[in-house]
Parts: sequence; C-alpha cells; structure tokens
Amino acid sequence: MQAAILGAREVGFTVLSISISLVAVFLPILLMGGIVGRLFREFALTPSLAIGVSLVVSLTVTPMMCSRLLQEPHDKREEGRIARWLERQFERMQAGYARTLGWALAHPRMIILILIATIGLNIYLYVIVPKGFFPQQDTGRIVGGIQADQSTSRSRR
Repeated sequence: MQAAILGAREVGFTVLSISISLVAVFLPILLMGGIVGRLFREFALTPSLAIGVSLVVSLTVTPMMCSRLLQEPHDKREEGRIARWLERQFERMQAGYARTLGWALAHPRMIILILIATIGLNIYLYVIVPKGFFPQQDTGRIVGGIQADQSTSRSRR
C-alpha cells in the first residue's frame, strides 16, 4: 500500500500535466463558433471528459488496485516458450534502436539536413494541398427523391 501511494505521488504531477496539455488541444475546438464549432463540439467534449476521467482513475483507482492485486513474488518460476520468444524480440528491437540512435548521434549534420528537408516538404505540401471545410466542387444543391406505390394517384384530391 505504501509503495502504491509513493508511486502515485511520483507520477501525479506528470499525469496531471499531460492531461492538462491534452485537454488544451481540444479546448479551441470546443470554443469554436459557427457551423464548424457545432459539428466538432461533441468531438472535443468527449475526449476532454475521457481524459478527465482517466486522470482521476490513474491517480486513485489504479494505485489502489496495484496495492491490492500485485503481490511480491515468492518463488521464481520458469519462463514459458512464448515469454522467452517475446524477450528475444524485445532485445532485438532494443538493439536496433541502439544502433540507429548511435548512427544518428554520430552524424548530426545528416540529421539536421533531414530535419530541414522535412520542414521544407511540409511547407511545400501546406502550400499545394487544398484547404477548406467544404470541398470546392460543392454546388450547394440537395437532390432528393420520393418513391411511392404504383397504385398511388398523381392527382390532387
């Protein structure tokens, strides 16, 4: 129980700051006006409330459940075949990451050039990609149809 309380204290500020920054992303969408604001209001409200609930759960329920459900291991069991295979895959992935990180740290100029090229490509794409809420081919017309039984008369009564 003491470890759960200490763990919740250690991660509390981080979880709170991440949650606030996530809600801050959706706040402008929530406060938008016009037709776009009305369309996206639920989209902004739902993740914001879900993030709030997740914050409360991660700071209260999760540490309490860990204190009750996680027990200190008493005996060391032999790992199964799947666990060993997963461990080997994780080690391979970690070694690959270490290799690529080592290369990136050894070639800082190349990384800067890749960054500049990426920024340039983003600017180019921002300029050429069409922007707007409604598509340009929208004519503003609505077409509808009515289908009735064949025995229905067209005359007014």
